[in-house]
Amino acid sequence: MILIYDFLSSALPFSWADYKFMVNAFIAVLLIAPLMGILGTMAVNNKMAFFSDALGHSAFTGIALGVLLGIKNEMISLVAFGVFLALIITRVKNKGNTSSDTVISVFSSTSVAVGLLVLSYGGSFSKYSAYLVGDILSVTGTEILTLFITLIVVIILWSLIYNKLLVISVNRELAASRGIKTAVYENIFVIVVAVVVMMSIKWVGILLINSLLILPAAAARNISKNSRQYLISSVIISLICGVSGLLISFYGDTSAGATIVTVSAAIFFVTSYILNFSLSHLSGNGCERRNV
Repeated sequence: MILIYDFLSSALPFSWADYKFMVNAFIAVLLIAPLMGILGTMAVNNKMAFFSDALGHSAFTGIALGVLLGIKNEMISLVAFGVFLALIITRVKNKGNTSSDTVISVFSSTSVAVGLLVLSYGGSFSKYSAYLVGDILSVTGTEILTLFITLIVVIILWSLIYNKLLVISVNRELAASRGIKTAVYENIFVIVVAVVVMMSIKWVGILLINSLLILPAAAARNISKNSRQYLISSVIISLICGVSGLLISFYGDTSAGATIVTVSAAIFFVTSYILNFSLSHLSGNGCERRNV
């Protein structure tokens, strides 16, 4: 890590590069952003915005379980409960007759209530309130290494299952008719999302994690013509939002997570305008051709 710090300090002639916590945050953003950009594309395709939001809000329950079980590393209980909840929601959604948004809302509200109930007992909630907004500036070298390994694993896994997930997102019945085990691949996807979301909550925050996952992918979808462009654009937009948001927060003395999400929202609205302008332009040309 010392070599990385020295390289970045010399390669980046900026005042913020002199601070170790900013270099750590910068590296963390370079690792978290591609993760969110990659997973966000499929989350948007499958209309899973509420799903990732439910995972984020269930973080308090994961922490509470860790406290009750005496687990010192909160990340273990966070990830374990996130994976458990993701699989339960997916199973109930696929097997039951209740609409998916209702199922997700029930699990989300229940997990939040249980988590707050346990953590607020004895007035100890204040110790965990930082998870609401997160703090990317607190990331450590060990956590950066964990993020790097996670990114490599996700990239390898994504290269193996992306095409099958794409077919499932387009038409689940078609995927099943082609011999794709839809339940298996869907479970793999939600497990990966749960792990990444729960790992990132500490630095991004419960209130913002869903936006960071969905907004870059939604913006990329507005300007992409095919799935390849969609995936690449989502990663690029996520990186731009992450880096620019972090730097703006440093010079503006604002919350890093909130600033990153604000930049993401701004880019989404810009791409939405571009999409609407393109559609209206094409519609106008079509009208002219019909009149001719």
